[in-house]
Amino acid sequence: MFKKVLIAEDMEDINKGVHTLLTELGVTDIQQVQYCDDAYLKIKRAALDNEPFDLIISDLSFKADHRSQKYPSGEALVEKIKTEYPNLKVIVYSVEDRLQKVRNLFNKHQIQAYVCKTRSGLKNLTKAIHASYVNNTFLSPEVSNALSSYNDLEIDDYDISLLDKLSNGLSQEEISALYKEQHISPASLSAIEKRLNKLRIQFNANNAIHLVAIVKDLGLI
Repeated sequence: MFKKVLIAEDMEDINKGVHTLLTELGVTDIQQVQYCDDAYLKIKRAALDNEPFDLIISDLSFKADHRSQKYPSGEALVEKIKTEYPNLKVIVYSVEDRLQKVRNLFNKHQIQAYVCKTRSGLKNLTKAIHASYVNNTFLSPEVSNALSSYNDLEIDDYDISLLDKLSNGLSQEEISALYKEQHISPASLSAIEKRLNKLRIQFNANNAIHLVAIVKDLGLI
């Protein structure tokens, strides 16, 4: 079992629950932080002291307060530590259940496991810890489709943004105007129409409404 684990979680009750779980699993060195910046500094210090962490369990959302943060979210923290310490194993423990978010964390940052905070959260976290220890991946049932065959589709963050705007009732003309205002490219109406046509073909959707329904069912938006 892991010997040295860091918990990055700003909710005290959840922090205590994860700590108790790790203690029951036999982890001997458990450290806790409530800010992502503190997590990064602890990881860096431990590495410099040649006493690195084996695993970090991190939330994605951290409530902002008076303290300025260089890494305001768990995703920013994961990106940073996986860049500098690629061998450090990461389990994300979050209420977020959008498949595209989960997919990005696995594909871009190579996390080991993703666990949703549900009634079965701690039970699934136990499974995730055991899986990570033997170099396997784990996903909670709620996001188990994140790495399915749809992962092979050519869909990126721009597509997700476009579909999200469409699901919120914006017309293609309104999306085009908004993207031009926000300097998001491509922003032309013709480019947006072409992208939506491509997505309709990929998801076998009959029209824009059907397309939105499909991607919502898949948890992409």
